[in-house]
Amino acid sequence: MTAVQAVPLITLRGVIKSYKTPAGDFFALKGIDAEIYPGEFVGILGKSGAGKSTLINMITGVDHLTAGEIWVGGVAVHKLNENQAAQWRSRSLGVVYQTFQLMPTLSLLNNIMLPMDFSGEYRPRRSREIAHTLLTEVELDGHAHKLPAEISGGEQQRVAIARALANDPPVIIADEPTGRLDSTTAEHIFRIFEDLMRRGKTIVMVSHDPGFFRRYSRTLWIADGKFTDRPQFEVG
Repeated sequence: MTAVQAVPLITLRGVIKSYKTPAGDFFALKGIDAEIYPGEFVGILGKSGAGKSTLINMITGVDHLTAGEIWVGGVAVHKLNENQAAQWRSRSLGVVYQTFQLMPTLSLLNNIMLPMDFSGEYRPRRSREIAHTLLTEVELDGHAHKLPAEISGGEQQRVAIARALANDPPVIIADEPTGRLDSTTAEHIFRIFEDLMRRGKTIVMVSHDPGFFRRYSRTLWIADGKFTDRPQFEVG
């Protein structure tokens, strides 16, 4: 396990998220408090509908919270408007989704360079070198000029991880990154995240699969929009 520092990198204070429905307000998050430290690999585990993806959207600034505060690397994410959040996210976070979200008409190499372009960091020669290096790290350099449809789901997820690392962010946020993969491929993907933690990245991964729970540096269990001390699964 990587040693962590004393100052939190991510702080959640009283995070509440509600949605208007015909039946009244629905509270997806009900007062979440947490601190995540540099170098941690934190797993947020819970069943479907527990509030995991909503929480990820709050941390990344994709959606706005109803009440509370979220701080990431000293940035008050809850105070950012949509454009500010997009710019901050492109420079400070690497986000990996269950559905990969690769651009289907772009080569794998160009997919990885997209975050550099969005953040204003694109430099033709340097960016291609970085993208090739990242593809090599996920063992896909030989496929650089293929389209996403020409590789497997597990390979697409590895490209998505490489893309998340394009701007060398300190924090990686992963939303069910192994949810659509078979167990062998999921193991390969999880080992990549473990290696990233050993290299000093801070990783927050949400999942409904308890299979890897002992391999996180810390596990937070979520149920019904709240953190709980009790696992929500049978774990061996």
